Amino acid sequence: MRKIRWGVISTASIALVEVLPAMQKGDHTQVVAITSRNLEKAQEAARQLGIPKAYGSYAELLADPEIEAVYIPLPNHLHVPWSIKALEAGKHVLCEKPLGLDAGDARRLLEASRRYPRLKVMEAFMYRYHPQWKLAQQLIKNGEIGDLHSIHTFFNYYLPDPANIRNMVDIGGGGLLDVGCYAVSLSRLIFESEPVRTFAAMQLDPQFKTDRLTTGILEFEKGIATFTCATQLFDFQRVNLMGTLGHVELEIPFNPPLDKPSRLSLHNTSGRREFELDICDQFTLQGDLFSKAILEDTPAPTPLEDAVANMVVIDALFQSARTGSWISGLI
Repeated sequence: MRKIRWGVISTASIALVEVLPAMQKGDHTQVVAITSRNLEKAQEAARQLGIPKAYGSYAELLADPEIEAVYIPLPNHLHVPWSIKALEAGKHVLCEKPLGLDAGDARRLLEASRRYPRLKVMEAFMYRYHPQWKLAQQLIKNGEIGDLHSIHTFFNYYLPDPANIRNMVDIGGGGLLDVGCYAVSLSRLIFESEPVRTFAAMQLDPQFKTDRLTTGILEFEKGIATFTCATQLFDFQRVNLMGTLGHVELEIPFNPPLDKPSRLSLHNTSGRREFELDICDQFTLQGDLFSKAILEDTPAPTPLEDAVANMVVIDALFQSARTGSWISGLI
């Protein structure tokens, strides 16, 4: 079974701890190189993870003809520039979320991708490929909760470290871009449409100037999604999908554990049902699905246009928080 040969641009912790070990377990993925602007860091990461090649510059990795696809977990402001450079080097691109700093940034990548139609480009929203979301969608389609009218999401963590990139406003830090983007994405996914208007209230950190607490409202034709995301609240995540006859609750919706089954509950007029899903790694699933699309020359699992649409909503939420007004005309 042929595997796609991957290179990784950055030694970011998410790559080293979560994504790369998962991709190394994939049926269609083989991580062959990693790069950092510090060669010693790249060499150490390669040694720890058993990766054959290490480079001391991003350009060196992109020049390697063996590499077919790259995974980009760089800070947010570097996502689009290095995704475009990777395309120019003839590489397929899996770029971490959020795709860019704003919708204009994302559109630049979309436009660039159209110049390389044989290359796949995708935003790495790994949660979408976990079976718990497929089950949730199926329960809704089967009418188990009646008509879906409300989605509510929490996604919080506590990180007051000024040296962390998530607390650096100039490079795309803050809660809305880091974790609020999941709430926007899943609402669009489950309602299968785009919101017609949005509203947000936002609290900025007085030192970092990043949004440390945001609550948003997304109004769809089918219903309303609300969310709270934060970088300075107790660690917590939950999603509730509310219908006329019941609701579905996802206990750990975005980064389910690797050491025990994921749990999803259905509450409706027939009572309560608990579902346990087999342990799996959503990063492995994401890497394999993207690699399989390359091998079979089929569309990427999630089109790049979806990433642009997600950034349009995020832009509107920032605008609403600044102006104190509802923002309409997103569609």
